Amino acid sequence: MHMNYRLVPNTSRGLLPYLQQANIQYTILISDLQEAVENQTGLRSHRNRRSLPEYNYEVYHSLEEIQDWMYHLNKTHSDLVHMFSVGKSYEGRPLFVLKLGKRSRPYKKAVWIDCGIHAREWIGPAFCQWFVKEALQTYQTDPAMRKMLTQLYFYVMPVFNVDGYHFSWTYDRFWRKTRSKNTRFRCHGVDANRNWKVKWCDEGASFHPCDDTYCGPFPESEPEVKAVAHFLRKHRKQIKAYLSFHAYAQMLLYPYSYKYATIPNFSCVESAAYNAVNALQSAYGIRYRYGPASSTLYVSSGSSMDWAYKNGIPYAFAFELRDTGHFGFLLPETLIKPTCTETMLAVKNITLHLLKKCH
Repeated sequence: MHMNYRLVPNTSRGLLPYLQQANIQYTILISDLQEAVENQTGLRSHRNRRSLPEYNYEVYHSLEEIQDWMYHLNKTHSDLVHMFSVGKSYEGRPLFVLKLGKRSRPYKKAVWIDCGIHAREWIGPAFCQWFVKEALQTYQTDPAMRKMLTQLYFYVMPVFNVDGYHFSWTYDRFWRKTRSKNTRFRCHGVDANRNWKVKWCDEGASFHPCDDTYCGPFPESEPEVKAVAHFLRKHRKQIKAYLSFHAYAQMLLYPYSYKYATIPNFSCVESAAYNAVNALQSAYGIRYRYGPASSTLYVSSGSSMDWAYKNGIPYAFAFELRDTGHFGFLLPETLIKPTCTETMLAVKNITLHLLKKCH
């Protein structure tokens, strides 16, 4: 089992001799994390990241930039894009979703895609933006994309945890949770992927408000989770696939997360995952592991993927994007393009599988 840890300055002096004594093998992945953070965010001021006709999809964008980009697409691509809000965050920010697709018939099945449930996983929102860009740019030229957008709607939420994402840009690059306040403890935030009403706060979640996997005071306590759950419940008959994008581990996961058990439609989901992982690998040779989240990654309760599946969405997947720990959450901007390109192949593969068979 590989574990990655982030150490407070000067603690490594005491820890390394202890690891050696205990005969625990270790590798130092990033020796100066502060420097790595500054390198990634220091370039921001010199670059034209904002002007929308030349929006750069190969850099990370702040929440404000992403929201401006959404407004812009809503205005300029009104034939294929409809922007709406499912609610407000704890700090009062709108929770925007882009509905993508040709208004070709009154009723169409749909795919839900969300990114950025965990604030520090910046490659997630980068992929959601990439997906939208690819859909709009290749709609005319790629028959597969045309088929996808004609036969389905895609609900794309580029930043689920808007408050946390903003906080990870302004104060703490490694922030994970939401930003709700806890009255008894001085700690902020709930893990938005432990706050769903499915085996809530069981194994793999914490009751302590200061922990990174804090499940919250009750299920759907976080306005962000409540808003998305409400939207998905309302559209549960329409939505056939739920895709959530995380980082990092290079895995494609499906239910269950909260227990070691086989889902009823295992063969359909498993073959979709197998084909998606092969499609992804065809781009750069990156091998993703795939399987039930509990046995492939770890057991966790109250996750959005399990909740979506339990609420009647037959295909529920969580992607853990690049890498496997060398850069971790600080995936360099030079790797945005290859990561998104290969992930795009997997998503298209799952979508076309959905249109072909197995419901």
